[in-house]
Amino acid sequence: MTGMRTPMLSQGLPVWLQLLVAVLAVLLTLPPVRAADEPEQVVARLQGALIKSMQDGSKLGYRGRFELLAPAIDHSHDMNVIAQTILGSNWSKLEAEQQRKFIDTFRQLSIGTYADWFDEYKGERFEFIEKQTMPRNQVMVRSQMIPASGLAVRFDYILLQEKEGWHIVNVIADGVSDLALKRVEYRAVMDRDGFSALIDMLKKKITQTEKN
Repeated sequence: MTGMRTPMLSQGLPVWLQLLVAVLAVLLTLPPVRAADEPEQVVARLQGALIKSMQDGSKLGYRGRFELLAPAIDHSHDMNVIAQTILGSNWSKLEAEQQRKFIDTFRQLSIGTYADWFDEYKGERFEFIEKQTMPRNQVMVRSQMIPASGLAVRFDYILLQEKEGWHIVNVIADGVSDLALKRVEYRAVMDRDGFSALIDMLKKKITQTEKN
């Protein structure tokens, strides 16, 4: 009578140990999990891209600066949250395709505006000031852009904590909220003239950034 035997591998390892080794081998091939950036790191990465855009501005041209900044802005900003905040109650009145169209057009304008503004380097640098906790899972990262000569420009970033990490949802330049300005302008156009008119206005603004 043959007694019960534990299944063995050709190497002489029990099955349970074989499975453990196989799992460990798979885990070792996976890329390491990257911890989510802290708010100040999100801002620093964006500002690093802006400095690069200025330093290589003339060589890259508008289109090159746009392509340089696009991934940085996609990583740092939550365009969905910004778009919904700008349109407010009008957002829920749009069809899904209209919402996608607005986000896509607004994204192009946002990146284009950065590419237009940050086009020439004259020794500027960004400096972190402080981080302030705010309500509703938000923080403010306060910073300033210091030119080689002249007055510094303050840039305060409002970031929202989400499952994927921290993302910028508003930029306040020298005390002026970009989100508040767009909210007033965009809602007025949509309330008065409708969605198509709003998209046309954004496209005209995109064309203007390309010409500057």
